[in-house]
Amino acid sequence: MKRLLLLAAALALVFPAQAFAHASLEHTTPGFRERLPSSPQKIVLRFDQYVERLPGSVHLYSSTGDVGVKRVVLEGRTLTAWLPHLTKGAYTVRWHALSGDGHVVSGVFTFGVRARAPAPTEAFGASGPTTSEHIVRWLYFLALALLVGGLGFRLLVLRDRMPERAEKRFYVLTGIGALATLNVGIVAFILRAEDALQLPFGRLLYGDLSPIARSRFGTAFIAMTLGFALATAFLFLAWLTDRAVLLWPAFLLGLAFASGLSLSGHSAADAGSSWKSELADWAHLSAACLWIGGLVQLVVVVWPLMPAARRAAFLGFSRLATVCVGVLLLAGIYLSIVRLPQLNDLWTTGYGRVLLVKIGLVSLALAWGGLHKLVAVPAVARGGDNALPRLRGSLLGESMVGMAVLLAAAVLVDAKPPVRPAPTPPAASSVHP
Repeated sequence: MKRLLLLAAALALVFPAQAFAHASLEHTTPGFRERLPSSPQKIVLRFDQYVERLPGSVHLYSSTGDVGVKRVVLEGRTLTAWLPHLTKGAYTVRWHALSGDGHVVSGVFTFGVRARAPAPTEAFGASGPTTSEHIVRWLYFLALALLVGGLGFRLLVLRDRMPERAEKRFYVLTGIGALATLNVGIVAFILRAEDALQLPFGRLLYGDLSPIARSRFGTAFIAMTLGFALATAFLFLAWLTDRAVLLWPAFLLGLAFASGLSLSGHSAADAGSSWKSELADWAHLSAACLWIGGLVQLVVVVWPLMPAARRAAFLGFSRLATVCVGVLLLAGIYLSIVRLPQLNDLWTTGYGRVLLVKIGLVSLALAWGGLHKLVAVPAVARGGDNALPRLRGSLLGESMVGMAVLLAAAVLVDAKPPVRPAPTPPAASSVHP
């Protein structure tokens, strides 16, 4: 079976997929997110093959609505839209044209006139994060917990060789996490691109995604997809060759590339962000993944399939969880201080209210874990094996609360932190003779 899977993977690499033949945008004037010193006279779109002009081929929007263009001219592979005089501000260009293969190609990019241009994902018309994106982000966090937390539990807590059935279930859980991380990440990118381009899925297949790929979000998505694909390969090889040492590079790669979320989110882009906020955000996410993923391994792998290892695994995980909880608290407190300029932002802003829900869930999870630490751990350490069978339900409850924490975190990641109030200028002093 393993040899057949290895052969199938090799064949998938040998036979490449067929390339699309529709027209692609080669160059634009103004450039993507270019900041101009004055109003441009025209927008120029140059394609790599001939296209046909469609009604409303080029639309220009300011932050308040449609600006309108004077006229649109097609000359060979170049589409030119002549513009009225533009005032200072950010502008969004939405375009579409008929490709030679019969498909309508579309795209979006932004530029600024004496102002900073927004990212394509924040272009005019983009609605921002939706409920679907919240759910997808939550599934992404769960997948990360299964992958990174499962690997961490196996390498840091269960160092000895596992029984065959338990080993198989471990690989199934972490494999689901690895594949879900890749595929859910792609779904998240598609949803964000669909919102930015304002296209239905059928037209999105022929959309120009290059501006989104060049954004902070797109760059992180590409890097994380490649990194998690490599981590998945090491996990797959560890299973095929039965060499647990290959789990180490998979684990380290998973931890390292989880930082892409921190490098592309609020901790990197908003006012007050710095390398310290990025590091704290990554540590916060990594600790949560290790904690929740380890709980899942305890409940699904160790308790039903490894009764002889329950005591050692529970005590070992308790030590790991204590470190994770400490990191969660320190990083979470620091990030809350950075992202909330004023204390009343906790109950007066949407971001603060979601944060309050998350704090409540985290407090419940910590109380649950603290009960284990103060009551269950001493009992088990003294050799009280009678308590072990009853612990599975309690551990399952704690893991459910942890997953609810990840759901609140998913909503929080997509929410916009409150804006810091502008500093009050010093009062002008008058000098009397």
